[in-house]
Amino acid sequence: MFDDFVEHAAPTAGHSRSTVPLPQVQYEGFEPSPYDSDIRDELEQTGTLDAQLPSAVAPNTPLFDLGRVQYTLSAPLVSLAVSSDILAMALASNSIVLIELSHAEHVVTIPILRKPTEFTIHKIFLDPSGRHLIITSVQGENWYLYRGWKKPKQLKTFKMVIESIAWNKAALLGSTHSMSTREFLVGTRNGGIFEAVLDAGEDFFKSQERYLQLLFNLPEKHPVTGIKFDLFPPSDPRNALIIVTTPSRIYQFAGSPDRRSEDGGRVFSSLFASYRETAPKISELPGNLQYSELHFYTPNADQALSLPKNLAWMTAPGIYHGTLNFDPNSDDHIDSTQLHPYPAISPGAPPGTSPSTAEVPVSISLTEFHFILLYRDRLVGISTLNGKQTYEDVIPLRQNEVVRGLAADPVRKTYWAYTDQSIFELGVSNEGRDVWQIYLAQQKFDIALRYATTARQRDSILSAQARAFFDEGRYFQAAQCYSQCSASFEEVALKFLDAGERDALRSYLISRLERTRKSDLTQRMILATWLLEFYLSRCNELDDLCASESVTSDIENLQTQRAILEDDLRQFFDTYKSNLDKNVVYELIQGHGRTDMYLHYATAIGDCERVIEHWILEERWTKAIDVLNGQSNPELYYRFGTVLTRQAPKEMIESWLKQPSLDSLRLIPSLLQLQHLRQDHLSPNHAVQYLTYVVFEQGNKSPMIHNLLVTFLASRLPHSSEEEGPLLNFLTSAPADPMTGKPYYDLDYALRVCKRTGRTQSCVHIYSQMGLWENSVDLALEKGDLELAKENANKPEDDPPLQKKLWLKIARYVVQDKQDIKTAMQFLDNTNILKIEDILPFFPDFVVIDDFKEEIAHALEGYSAHIDDLKRDMDDATRTAESIKQDIAELKNRFVTIDSGERCSVCSQPLLTRQFYVFPCQHTFHADCLIGLAKEYLPAHALRRIITLQTELLKGDGKSNIDQAVLSAPNGHSRQGTRQRTLLSANFGSPMQNGAKAANLLGRNLLSAGDRLRDLIVPDALASVVSAPGWIPGISSGRKAGMDKDIEKKTEKLRAELDDVLASSCPLCESVIAGLDKPFVKSGELDTTWAL
Repeated sequence: MFDDFVEHAAPTAGHSRSTVPLPQVQYEGFEPSPYDSDIRDELEQTGTLDAQLPSAVAPNTPLFDLGRVQYTLSAPLVSLAVSSDILAMALASNSIVLIELSHAEHVVTIPILRKPTEFTIHKIFLDPSGRHLIITSVQGENWYLYRGWKKPKQLKTFKMVIESIAWNKAALLGSTHSMSTREFLVGTRNGGIFEAVLDAGEDFFKSQERYLQLLFNLPEKHPVTGIKFDLFPPSDPRNALIIVTTPSRIYQFAGSPDRRSEDGGRVFSSLFASYRETAPKISELPGNLQYSELHFYTPNADQALSLPKNLAWMTAPGIYHGTLNFDPNSDDHIDSTQLHPYPAISPGAPPGTSPSTAEVPVSISLTEFHFILLYRDRLVGISTLNGKQTYEDVIPLRQNEVVRGLAADPVRKTYWAYTDQSIFELGVSNEGRDVWQIYLAQQKFDIALRYATTARQRDSILSAQARAFFDEGRYFQAAQCYSQCSASFEEVALKFLDAGERDALRSYLISRLERTRKSDLTQRMILATWLLEFYLSRCNELDDLCASESVTSDIENLQTQRAILEDDLRQFFDTYKSNLDKNVVYELIQGHGRTDMYLHYATAIGDCERVIEHWILEERWTKAIDVLNGQSNPELYYRFGTVLTRQAPKEMIESWLKQPSLDSLRLIPSLLQLQHLRQDHLSPNHAVQYLTYVVFEQGNKSPMIHNLLVTFLASRLPHSSEEEGPLLNFLTSAPADPMTGKPYYDLDYALRVCKRTGRTQSCVHIYSQMGLWENSVDLALEKGDLELAKENANKPEDDPPLQKKLWLKIARYVVQDKQDIKTAMQFLDNTNILKIEDILPFFPDFVVIDDFKEEIAHALEGYSAHIDDLKRDMDDATRTAESIKQDIAELKNRFVTIDSGERCSVCSQPLLTRQFYVFPCQHTFHADCLIGLAKEYLPAHALRRIITLQTELLKGDGKSNIDQAVLSAPNGHSRQGTRQRTLLSANFGSPMQNGAKAANLLGRNLLSAGDRLRDLIVPDALASVVSAPGWIPGISSGRKAGMDKDIEKKTEKLRAELDDVLASSCPLCESVIAGLDKPFVKSGELDTTWAL
């Protein structure tokens, strides 16, 4: 704001208050004192108390800073007004200069078109919003200028010399877009008070002057040098306070306005009308001064509804100062009035010289803490708090330059001094530098702390406040202040001890402990331990007082004090448990016999082990279990489980059920304690309850847990089969290992336990689980439980002989032991395994057949029916066999039509040139080609059978067929030479070797060449004998007509078998399927076709 145009004056030797340095504080013991977070940070960085807070002001910085504004006036300056950063100047040339301080480079000059001889500007008045400007002249002519206008407009009805104006600040700042001034009050030179409203809005039928009304005439007809009104309370303005000043009097008008300000119309008529008969509140300060000024200071002045706090009235005797009171019931609305005389100065003398006489200033202004006095050549600042002069600076005037006055921006809190040639800005940002010292001297410590800006200042204030409180006997307040300042810990502690104020000392120690750094572990532990001793001693003192008979009348107060102190001690434990050594605390508490505090401290630090031990020693079992439930350490359950389970089994088991993370194996010693308790058949077994939960809910698979549950179930329940249900239910429904199918409990152990406790049904079930069906049936029969025996006899369903054997045991028991023929007969109806003939051997020799004659008849009838069924089945099988034979015979007559040019699928030669085969898949082969292809995929046993059949056929066929098969070939060429390479060289000499001889050699060497079965098969030889003779064209049978028929049948049988082996399936189709799992490249074969 205008800073680029302000030339700051160099520091002068003017009067300024110097701060006397405080003595350097020496720390002993607990040093330094971190009594405040900000101070603590400063002490850590600098080690002194001279560090400054962020808003601190250096001690040698002047309170005010006066600087000349670099602006050249085109004519002498007559009047200046500033509001909301709008600066307005009235020049002697009848020109108005407007500058918006946020954009100071833009200067607007608006002339008033009147001659200086006809129109002489007296004053200008700018409203708080900076939008409305009124110019008044010595001749009584007034003009009005609204922001944005190019020229002002004359107020024709305003025929007066205006000395002061009271604007409606709340309305003007509250409605920024309104062009109306709303109602405002005008004070004139002849003592008249007017109410007026101006509106800058364009209205053809209305002028800007909405109305002007005379409200009141002061009786002495003196100029109204100052006027101000406020509506209160701000939220609901039902009252108004109007303050009017003349050079020697100050008037107070109070009352209710005619309406609310925002409603429009006249507001103050009735209020002033009430004072026509009665005089207002008047204060008079007589003198010969012909002018005066009235100023107000308003905190938060930029808020529309804020009210002024202080006023300053410049009079001849001095400055009349007070605070405003907006109580509607009060007669005097100015409180704490004081008259500050003007300081004695020497006009023209430099600051600091000896004063001569007091002089009335040219103008004054009011800041938050000072009066600013403008003299003919200097500015003087006087503190409003103590009336002492705190500032003086000479104004750098040019030759013939005349001081005019002071102006203040009531909204932005800026202050300006002006002459006829210059403008000066007065910076007031440092005026609160020494305020804390003034309040400290007045012992207004709380206010002084608000204005302290450095840690050193705060320390001085708190030290003085602490001493004052201590001297007044307000020890607790003194303790709080001492804890925040740098006073020596030992000194303060001894002062309280000497005064016998142990409670105040305890408060001091608590405060110091709160403000001690957490890193100072030793100091915090010492303070906390000392505090604990104070607490315990005080508790014992109150206990003694409550127990004594001399204070029976005050027993309730003492009990209340003791309760409060105990609550404080518990809170102390909760807050500072980390700063106490638990062993020292336990020793102190036990030394004072405070069991309740012992338990609370142990609970606060999480030492539940001590608490549980205490309640166990007191035999308060449920209390111990409650503490156990409230903590999360499972080890305590294992440690105290044995004693608590024995003393309070129900509560302990319930506690376990709430902790699913407990290791049930480690709880077995505690569970075993329940075996030693006296059994009560009416109460539930808590061990069984917990183990059942662990097994079925948590899915525990430990054999020890399962065995323990069997033990409790077998030993806890009464020894009667009627109540064996829970044990038997567990044995039948217990979880089993999914890998083995066996239950997790040990069957042998469970059998021993059940035998020892006489659990027959359970033993029978265990025998069945072990697969000992005979033992289970024998035991059931031994105990006479026939139904149980029947149930177990049916279980080995996959072993019918064993099942029958078990039923025979039951039958023997029924017939021989019970000797009940009717029951035995009914017994046969319950099973389909036994017949009447199975149990007849068990009957004695003397039994009369009449008892079971009917059953025997039924059995014989059943056998007869069964024989008939078997006969029908045999007839059906015979018919099925005949049908199959017929189908086989029909299969021999099947045929396939082939083309005359069909070729072999192997050698691609014409098919009809020699013996061939045709398959349903339309593959065709020569007989020898089929044999050579089939031997490559047939299994070893089939190859051996082919060799055997080949040997037998060749022996019985003679050599003629072989010779003819070998020698004959299409086109007269022999094929044996090309095939011979596949035979063993040791067995075949040449391609023309006799076929019968070759076959004999094959037969003799079959066993020696078993590893080369495929080489032993001769395709050409087999092809010559595989079909009936005479099949090949041009070749006679060569057989004798009288060949033995038995040999022929045998040969045909061998040929048919060989044909079945070779032509059972197509070798091409079969080899594809059989070779799916074989590699393309055989083992040991080097394939280089893929090489790059």
